This record gives sequence, C-alpha cells and structure tokens, in this order.
Amino acid sequence: MTFSPALLPLFMVVPLCAAAVCVVFRGPLVSRTLLIGVPAATAAGGAYLIAVHRTTPYLAHAVGGFDRTVAISLVSDMASAVMLTVTGIALTVSAVHLVFTGEDRLHFVPSLVLMASAGVAGAFLTADLFNLFVWIEVMLLPSYALIAVTGVWSRLQAGRTFLLVNVLTSTLLLMGVGLVYGVTGTVNLAALGGAAARDARTAFAVSLMLLALCVKAAVVPVHGWLRRTYPTASAGVMSVFAAIHTKVALYAVYRVYAVTFDGEHAAWMPLLGVAVVATVLVGSFATFGERRMRTALSWQMVSGVGHILIGPLVLTAAALGAGLFYLAHHVFTMGALILVSGAIEQTYGTGRFDRLSGLMRREPWAAAVMALGIASLIGLPPLSGLWGKVALVTAVAHGAGAWEWVLFAAIALSAVVTLMAMQRLWSQVMWGPPMEKYRPDDAHTGGGGLVDLPDDLRIPRRLMVTSTVMLAISLGMFVVPGPLLDIADTAGARLLDVDGYRAAVLP
Repeated sequence: MTFSPALLPLFMVVPLCAAAVCVVFRGPLVSRTLLIGVPAATAAGGAYLIAVHRTTPYLAHAVGGFDRTVAISLVSDMASAVMLTVTGIALTVSAVHLVFTGEDRLHFVPSLVLMASAGVAGAFLTADLFNLFVWIEVMLLPSYALIAVTGVWSRLQAGRTFLLVNVLTSTLLLMGVGLVYGVTGTVNLAALGGAAARDARTAFAVSLMLLALCVKAAVVPVHGWLRRTYPTASAGVMSVFAAIHTKVALYAVYRVYAVTFDGEHAAWMPLLGVAVVATVLVGSFATFGERRMRTALSWQMVSGVGHILIGPLVLTAAALGAGLFYLAHHVFTMGALILVSGAIEQTYGTGRFDRLSGLMRREPWAAAVMALGIASLIGLPPLSGLWGKVALVTAVAHGAGAWEWVLFAAIALSAVVTLMAMQRLWSQVMWGPPMEKYRPDDAHTGGGGLVDLPDDLRIPRRLMVTSTVMLAISLGMFVVPGPLLDIADTAGARLLDVDGYRAAVLP
C-alpha cells in the first residue's frame, strides 16, 4: 500500500476548513455531516496509515517544499497512525452523542470540536517542538469555549481553572522550547535525537517541556484540575476531552522522551517512578470520596494516566507498545462509562449516588454497559482492560529493574481498589429499592425540585447507542488482541528507532 506524504497536511487542513464552513453555514445538515464525517475520515485515514506503516516505517513531508532543515516537518509512523485512528473513532462517537442530545446546536459547538480535532492531528504528526506547542494550543483554545457552553452552571468557574492551568503550563512548555533552541540551535525533533542524553543543558530544557506536558496529562501531584473541570461539562464534551487532552500530552511525553533521550533513562527517572505509582494509586483511592458518577470517573481517568506512563518509565519497545495499547483501551472504556453516565443524568436529572437507586431493573441496557465498563477498568474479561494490564505487567517484568515489584504492586492494588470503589457506585446506583422521586432536567436551571418518578420514564435508546459502540470496540479489542498488540509493539519499536526517525525527517 502507498500513501503520498504530501497528503499529511490534510489531517489538519480538512478539519480547519470544515470548522470554517460550519460557522458560515449553520444549518443542521451541513454542521452535523461535517461534525461526524470529518473525525470519521480522520479515523479512516489513520487506519490506512497503519496498513501503510506495516511496510513503510516512516512518511515525512516538508510543508511547502522548503529545505527540511528549516521547513515545518510532518512525519507519520505507526505510533502517530494509531493515535489518529483511536482519537478519530472516539471523536466520531462523541460527535454522534452531541447530535443525539442536541448540543451540536449550541454556540458553534461543531466548529469548536472540529478545530480541536485539527490541533490533535497536528500534535500527532508534527516533527517540530515549537509546532507541537502551536498545535496543542489549537486544540486547547476551542476547549475553553466548549466547557463554557455545555454542562452545569459551575462550568464557568471550572472554565477559569482549566484556562489558568493550561495557560501556565503552556507558558512553561514554550519556555522549555525556547531553552531547547537556545542550547541546541534547533527545535526539529529529529535533529535533537539523543541530544538530551549527551548534554546536561539540553536535558534540563527538555525536562522542562516534559514537566509541562505531565501537568497537562494530570500526573499526581498536579492532577486536581481534571477532577474540577471535566465533570462540569456535558457528558458528550467530557467524552471528547477524555479522548484528546490528556492523550495528546501523553503521546508527546512518549515521543519527546524517547527521541531526545534516545532510549536512555533520564537522571530524574526515580522521580517519574514515584509520580507514576502515586498517579495510579491516588486516582483509584480518590474514587471512594466522590458522590457523583462522572466525578468518580474523572479519578479513574487520573489512574489511567499513571498506567499509561509506565511505558516511558520502563522505556522499552514492549513497554511503550503496552502503554499505547492501554491508552486505546482507556479511551474507549472511559468513553463508554462517561456516555452511559451522561445518559442516566440527562434522563433522571442527576448523577448523584444518593438520588439514584434500583436502575438495574429499570434500565437493564444501561446496567449492562456500566457493569462491563467497570469490569474493563478493573482488567476483567471479556473486555480490553484484561490484555492492557497483562501487556503492562509483561513489559514491566522484562525491563523495570528495581521498580519491578513496586509497579507490580501498584497495578494489582489499583485493580483491587478500583473494584471496591466502583462497586460502591454500582451498589448505590444500580442496586437498592426502586426510585420513587427524581429531579427533572429543568431543575438544574433553578426551577423545581424532586418530583414523583413517572412509570414510563426510561433512557432514550438513542442515548445508549454511543456508549454501546464504545464498549463494543473494547470488546473487539479483547476478542482479537493479537493483531492489535502486534501493531502496538511495532509502534513502540518505532518510537525508539531514533536513527530511522532522523533519516526520514532530515536530508
């Protein structure tokens, strides 16, 4: 299979143009077609690139045909293709959910989602540290507005928190990029291959960048912003955020760390190990303290970040591949749980544990999705979480050294604690006596309180479709893990192939 590298800019150009079209032509047919069709096309393009990269390791393009030493360089390999595919699928399903809830008609939501998707694709494909910063900002700018236009009233305060955290970390990221240029005279990632391993000044500059990316990824102890912001948006927008924000930061950590340190551990690796273990455990234990479904799930997102960062902590091809597989599993599993929780909230007017009860008998479809999603988070069959954790444990056993038993214990303890914490959610929401009262949706705007629950009130079928699709993908990852794990292993190996990356990008 062949693919012209000159087509790589289309992954960013098409979403940006589609966002502009949605602003000019605001009819539902045009905006909904583009909102769903463009991320689906991105996912299809990413899947095609995966097939291409089975035989062609790298595709590189200098935008505008300029000399590659000064041009804006784009490069695709198996890792970036996997990320394009996973996020494209998740954004497509989330966009369908926004259409089903009618949120796509709010204040330029289609344009904002499409603009964010362009930033995501740019961050995955760029081979330039400054443009990595630029594309991350392209992703973040519409996200501020998406928080402001959807969700509960507290979204405005949460939007300020989200804005402040990301402005500060973006400033830190830009400072790191500037220091890299000041020390090395370049921000081309391929030209920086192994530079941090050879020079302490470059290592410091790159480490400053990685620190900023870890904050954006919600690594403990700089994780609190995620819990305060994501649940205040609507379920559809939270699903979008769960698929892109922390995942772009994690991918950037994988790419920048692997290339600049050329497969060698940084001097601060023990600090990263402490942060990873803390992130895995804090996210799991903190779930106990929550009383709302999507807020509890936000802590599970934090724990997932810790699991994914085991890849660069161990820094072997197998570990990086296992981390990417776990990332894909986490995107789809969390998407399913967030969307089913949102469907419950929209129907019954609340996500609070103490105002929901007995939904297993009343909503068997939602109960099944919730049960299987929780099983996937824990790592039980027949969902993708089992193979994700098996892959991580196997990678740790082959390359963690002194950290081996610590990481084993963290993964196992996290699974047990997650089981107990999510069982609390399940027992209070799905078990118990049948509900007699509920809070209608209009109560969120200040009108009305608890009223009698109508006998015929049920979650609309259309709101269950999207979470079911996400869960079905997770189930598919469990059924056919072999080819997917092979793709992930190839992606991990490509991340460590610094010489091949340099040869593809530079003349």
